[in-house]
Amino acid sequence: MALELYLDLFSQPCRSVYIFAKKNNIPVEVKRVSLMDGEQFSEEFGKISLIRKVPALRDGDFCLAESIAILLYLAQKFKTPDFWYPADLQQRACVNEYLSWQHSAIRWHGSRIFWLRVLIPKIMGVDVPQDKLDAALEDLNGSLELIEEKFIQDRPFIAGDQISLADLVAIVEIMQPVGSGLDVFEGRPKLSAWRDRVQAAIGQELFDEAHKPILGAQESAKLIDGSKMEFFKPKILKLFM
Repeated sequence: MALELYLDLFSQPCRSVYIFAKKNNIPVEVKRVSLMDGEQFSEEFGKISLIRKVPALRDGDFCLAESIAILLYLAQKFKTPDFWYPADLQQRACVNEYLSWQHSAIRWHGSRIFWLRVLIPKIMGVDVPQDKLDAALEDLNGSLELIEEKFIQDRPFIAGDQISLADLVAIVEIMQPVGSGLDVFEGRPKLSAWRDRVQAAIGQELFDEAHKPILGAQESAKLIDGSKMEFFKPKILKLFM
């Protein structure tokens, strides 16, 4: 049985796993799971992941959830180039530091901006108060400043001279608010230069392919049936508003 990846490229963790697998020519079969249609709650997907989140991986009888765990599994199983997850103790520590930090920082703040600017008003039809948007933007800016000053500093990449899993996970998260129409790179030359290096290391074609759904989100949101999200509406509004 081929290794299977269950993904929705609207999701930033899914994009990191997809890019990593494609860039390293890892033989996988991609199974699309539509989050907007609630396919993660299907009986079939529940057999793959009781967590009911994407990405998810199935390798024979072995199933795995959580993007970071999946990335590390793929890196070690397929012995990808060392720069992705360096053997050097301090470089690996830098990668681990970023991967540990990002879950409750840039991940949350970038996701919240996307929901407040796109999904909640355009699909759920709920007006988002300006003070909520302002607070979310302030939090996002704080995380972006930390990425520049703490994690990138004066290095080409987060862990040194080459791209690593830390950069890959960082770029997909930073692109999430970009999908809402917010240019987070404006006025940030250090972050912009880092983005250009990451794109070049990944390859522009693969980068664009992976981010096409999120960068077209404002248009595709017009075609999404909002009634499919009514069941989740109270939970989503409580979480993001």
